Amino acid sequence: MDVNAQANDGGKQWIAQEQHFHNYPPTPKEIVGIPCNLPYSGVAQFVGRDDDLDSLHQQLQPGATVVISAVAGMGGIGKTELALQYAYQQLEANAYPGGVCWLEARQDVGLQIVSFARANLGLVMPDDLGLAEQVAFCWRHWPAQPTLLILDDVQAYEDIQPFLPPPRSQFKLLLTSRSRFGSPVKNYDIQVLSAEASLDLLRSLVGDGRIDQDIPQAEQLCKWLGYLPLGLELVGRYLAEDQDVTLAVLWARLQKKRLTAQALQDTYPGMTASLSVAAAFELSWERLDEDAQRIAKLLSLFAPAAIPWTLVQPCWPEWDEEALATVRNKQLLNLHLLTRTEDGHYQLHQLLREFFATKLTGEERQHLKTALATTMIAVAQQIPQDLTLAQIQAVQDAIPHLKAVATDLMQINTREELYLPEEDDLGWVFTGISWFYKGQGLYAEAEPWYKDCFSVVRSLLGEQHPSVATSLNNLAGLYDSQGRYELAEPLLQQALDLRRSLLGEQHPDVAASLNNLAVLYYHQGRLTEAEPLLVQALAMYQQRLGNQHPHTLMMQQSLEYVRADLRNAKLQ
Repeated sequence: MDVNAQANDGGKQWIAQEQHFHNYPPTPKEIVGIPCNLPYSGVAQFVGRDDDLDSLHQQLQPGATVVISAVAGMGGIGKTELALQYAYQQLEANAYPGGVCWLEARQDVGLQIVSFARANLGLVMPDDLGLAEQVAFCWRHWPAQPTLLILDDVQAYEDIQPFLPPPRSQFKLLLTSRSRFGSPVKNYDIQVLSAEASLDLLRSLVGDGRIDQDIPQAEQLCKWLGYLPLGLELVGRYLAEDQDVTLAVLWARLQKKRLTAQALQDTYPGMTASLSVAAAFELSWERLDEDAQRIAKLLSLFAPAAIPWTLVQPCWPEWDEEALATVRNKQLLNLHLLTRTEDGHYQLHQLLREFFATKLTGEERQHLKTALATTMIAVAQQIPQDLTLAQIQAVQDAIPHLKAVATDLMQINTREELYLPEEDDLGWVFTGISWFYKGQGLYAEAEPWYKDCFSVVRSLLGEQHPSVATSLNNLAGLYDSQGRYELAEPLLQQALDLRRSLLGEQHPDVAASLNNLAVLYYHQGRLTEAEPLLVQALAMYQQRLGNQHPHTLMMQQSLEYVRADLRNAKLQ
């Protein structure tokens, strides 16, 4: 559609609605002070943004041509409030005698410019001009003094470009947007508040001392909210409205209802923001195409930690690597729905992760869970029992996400809910984590995952399953490494008995269990009990694998060591 045609139609409509300005416009002599139309800010105390205000001011310093800066960030991060506070600061400093003009970018920008010029500058325009011509008239007759124009919540730069002032140095433009823009815009990304500033914001809203009476709980609240200003303000105003609600009670409600909790839903008169957290996120969600939405939903299944993109790509084997990166960059990153933390690593804000998770339903949820679990199982299977420093460094960034899959599996109640490609893979999810810690000598960190593995495998696969024997064997191996032989022995015996009953006497896994029990006896100095077990295991390997197989040769060597120790014991 032709932009000028739109402008002309809009201009005629505006003239009909605002005719009284033609009859009684203010004259320049009647205008007192700096022309401005700033909206009201309901912030009691603006905290944690001093550095942002200073940096923003530096970006808007005088230049040869029009200066355009954009405050960019995710929904709810406080872009509008930062721009508003900056405008109030500059108004107080008399920095822009030509006016401070606030424009809502989601509404008709041209109409707002003309309205401001009539009401605040006393401009009188000929009646026969269309809207585009009226806007141009405003710029030509604007007082030749420094002027600040703020366009709040810009969706696309091309939407506002036809209405921007000519390239004269008197005009400084400040945009707020969820998106980043290219030249000539200078982007300024704002971040969430610091932990200290988040507490200060809560204190400014809750004035009865409840925050300082329970600092640990307040800190936990701030952390769960991801230090997001909108979430903090909603929670603070909720607490101020109901003085009988303790921080502990509020925490319990948030954990139960998440983003649907009333504390994150209700907005209040006087707030600069007019949306709940979920509603603020929804505006960005609606701008994503279907592919970007699917990626966002997958990312919500990862742990709330930095995500190596090398873990995301394998979840979409049918996708071209470059195409996937393009969707990530042009949509998720551009709309500040994802943050690049370091080379090849990305992270979701805590509340965005909660929001994206609410979009997961039905078969798609199972499909994405399966894709992630398959990827993480492949990672777990590459973790050896004895780790080198290089191997630790290579896998450590994947461990939080392996834990996320394991934790989700622990919530499953029946075998039918299991979403792994092969049910035998269930143990690997836990074993990989266990070996990561055990391989570093971190036995206390490893033990719970060994125990969880046994519990989950037994619960979902049943008592009589080979994976149960494997989990018993692995837990016993941990106890053996710690010298907790009295705990290891019954587990190894259970594993041996279970393997015999499920797999038969001649199965290699039975031989492995005999060897493991023999090793435990050897560590205890019980050589006469270890020898016959090794003899049995060796015979089984010779029969099944042959005399020259590495397992057979290793078993032969173990038996020779034990017999040598027995001979030495007799000589003594």
